[in-house]
Amino acid sequence: MQDGPIVSLGEGLMELNQTRGSDQSYMPGFGGDTSNTAVAAARQGSKAAFISAVGADTFGDDMLAMWRREGVDTTHVRQVADAPTGIYFVSHGEEGHRFAYYRAGSAASRMTPADLPLDAIRSAGIFHCSAISQAISASACDSVFAALEAAREAGVATSYDTNLRLKLWPLARARAIIAGTVPYADILLPGLDDARLLTGLDDADAVVDLYLEQGVKVIALTMGHEGVLVATPDARRRIPPHRVEAVDATGAGDAFDGCFLARLQLGDDPFAAAEYANTAAALSTTGYGAVAPIPRAEDVRKAMPA
Repeated sequence: MQDGPIVSLGEGLMELNQTRGSDQSYMPGFGGDTSNTAVAAARQGSKAAFISAVGADTFGDDMLAMWRREGVDTTHVRQVADAPTGIYFVSHGEEGHRFAYYRAGSAASRMTPADLPLDAIRSAGIFHCSAISQAISASACDSVFAALEAAREAGVATSYDTNLRLKLWPLARARAIIAGTVPYADILLPGLDDARLLTGLDDADAVVDLYLEQGVKVIALTMGHEGVLVATPDARRRIPPHRVEAVDATGAGDAFDGCFLARLQLGDDPFAAAEYANTAAALSTTGYGAVAPIPRAEDVRKAMPA
């Protein structure tokens, strides 16, 4: 990998997260999958940068302040006057957490390929993006493809999370776009539930086989209570789940992504990186919100199995 920061592209969102057992109380926070990934990487000691846009509003100011406080480089986050910062609500029930998004027409959704800081992408150590970044608008989708092409042409390692949000686009379109994006990825970060919908395959090993055949070099397939299946063309390993008293799983997959990429960037092999990220993601579910509970490196090390 090149010696450069983990550069993520996507949308940061203001978060309002319902307190467990409450019908009316919502805690403010921050979210957005690739933003969460950038914060998680920074908290592990990696250099991280974010490419996005926010509104010239209070929420946009708050997002920028949060990223800077976390050590995420915001040089390439534009603040625009004619579009708002997106927000979302998280509520909780017996079936888990539910999301309601208010991001249509947001500043980030208006991103175009012409807005991309290509030099920053070409000088990254790892470039990271997700299917959510593609789902928020057609122009954002075009931007993701343009960024991936620039990264690959420059020899930058590319990372892609197939994060599926069917409230943002229909399954048929998601399948087509994600299938067309996977071959651009050196590192693939799917979840098993999403992969089953996207590929029609049920077995985790079959999913991994399919993606390896498409040229992916490293896959970390997160499987919830079943742990993580990590695979390269030469080896694969199942990592058992790390047990905690979870209260809110919002952003756990993003925490995994950021910690996994950080440990790869810091020199771990994929299996060691996944063991670390698996522990970190579990710890991130012990508090409310996507960002606040993301652990720092010292807390992850203390919690890892001996």
